[in-house]
Amino acid sequence: MPNNTDHASPEDTAVAASAAAVSAVFDIQKIAANFPDRADTMLIDTRLTDEPHASARVFRVYRPVTAHYHATCDEYLSVLSGRAKFFLGEAPPFEVGSGQLIFFKQGTVHGIPEILEEPFVVLAVDTPRRDPSDVHFVDPADGTPESFLESKRLY
Repeated sequence: MPNNTDHASPEDTAVAASAAAVSAVFDIQKIAANFPDRADTMLIDTRLTDEPHASARVFRVYRPVTAHYHATCDEYLSVLSGRAKFFLGEAPPFEVGSGQLIFFKQGTVHGIPEILEEPFVVLAVDTPRRDPSDVHFVDPADGTPESFLESKRLY
């Protein structure tokens, strides 16, 4: 059965998909290449899908991310480029790099104490959907949802 994405470019497909919640093809490399070299926030993301049962986004980390958690979703993080130290809960930080997948349940404290190789870019899938305000720092002085994340439009 044909669908409305059969002859569309990835850009057109992605825009249609995010607006109409249909199937889509995203050019992840192009999205990652469009992130700026610097940011005022800890990270910048581009949301690919935003459905009640799951959201997907690509983000670039610009500086260390202190201990925080998300109260409403599990998170899958696939490292697309770069390397960083990452921690989950009380365990010591471990190195992650391109091709690795990190998974943790809602409420798990996590962070990125050190970026080892830039750009550190990640594909994230949150289940169910993560509201951008669902960022809770262990030490509230470390940040707010606004200092944590800036969202960038798709393409």
